[in-house]
Amino acid sequence: MAIIKPFKALRPQQKLAAKVASRPYDVLNSEEARTEANGNAYSFLHITKSEIDLPTDIDSHSQAVYDKAKENLIAFQDKEILFKEEKPCYYIYQLTMNGRDQTGLVCVSSIDDYDNDIIKKHELTRPDKELDRITHMKTIGAQTGNVFMAYKTNERLNKEIEDWKASHHPEYDFVADDNVKHIVWVVNDDATNQRITTYFSETVPYAYIADGHHRAASAAKVRKALGESASEESNYFLTTLFPANQLRILNYNRVVKDLSGMTDQEFLHLLQQDFFVGKVENAFVPTQFHEFGMYLSGDWYKLVAKEGTYESDPIGILDVSILQKNILDKILVIKDVRTDKRIDFVGGIRGTDELQKRVDSGEMKVAFSLHAVSMQQLIDIADSGNIMPPKSTWFEPKLRDGLLTHLI
Repeated sequence: MAIIKPFKALRPQQKLAAKVASRPYDVLNSEEARTEANGNAYSFLHITKSEIDLPTDIDSHSQAVYDKAKENLIAFQDKEILFKEEKPCYYIYQLTMNGRDQTGLVCVSSIDDYDNDIIKKHELTRPDKELDRITHMKTIGAQTGNVFMAYKTNERLNKEIEDWKASHHPEYDFVADDNVKHIVWVVNDDATNQRITTYFSETVPYAYIADGHHRAASAAKVRKALGESASEESNYFLTTLFPANQLRILNYNRVVKDLSGMTDQEFLHLLQQDFFVGKVENAFVPTQFHEFGMYLSGDWYKLVAKEGTYESDPIGILDVSILQKNILDKILVIKDVRTDKRIDFVGGIRGTDELQKRVDSGEMKVAFSLHAVSMQQLIDIADSGNIMPPKSTWFEPKLRDGLLTHLI
């Protein structure tokens, strides 16, 4: 069974929460982070993307950046922008986007459970992104990135959470600049926390990482690297657990730098071996499985995978697998999307405009829009011990960094 526990969060003063809370570090590049934090000395981006406080030409993965993050985290505490909770607590975090709510339990989860596959994974990680979070955690002594997890609906646990919400005032309640509403309750009653811990350990056999594989893997490797010097808190990592039936997955799109030496016409000709290819007037977002949108040289195309070009097993039937097997690998010679620098990933929340922008700017040559994976597909694959292709899922809305940090 999965083990969770309450913790003493480092969190902002109530009046500063909306200013401190920032979008996750991994959905912004350095330039975007500078723009977003401009004029806001309280933004948690000064800790998660601390290169924004250094010269623009600095390598964002240099030790100076991580040292700046540590300096800023200390300063936030010295100025009492952030304070540490006096006793271990659970926290309830509700997100509302487009009139739709989802409510999660913020806690720390066992790294032993991660290592022993009680916490299920569905994708592999990229070594460069792991190293970034490992260095960040070790340098600042904290986990700032929340791992977004799911569990199969548990009525007893859900009732405990809903009862607390109904009978207590929230600690934080604000609408962020992306129109997502964030509400956080502090569960500071020992008896309630003990019930939640017991309910979870007795009735939830597995938890599923939805978003945050790199953060989880990095926390496990930090614990191992610390060895005998590891604190008790380093045996756990920061998580928010949501009932699976409340979550929504968006598509995770791809952009590629070149056509591996081919002309547009040569590339289009090869595509027709495995896909029906047709030009369309407007940006194409797939509405069903095995359809793909493609943006190339100013034109949008609709691709439909031909029968017989994909497997019927849980992995092979995924659209990300079809794209990888029949286009990225077979035609564009991109064998490992985790390490190949010719490919990048664009979350579905950014829309097709972002795909067009990346191609029209000349940065990328071709873009692909995909249909979203279902939550049931994710759970089935994780339960079977299989792994999805990297960057198969994009969850929205996102938890904000800075509201709840775990000190290790």
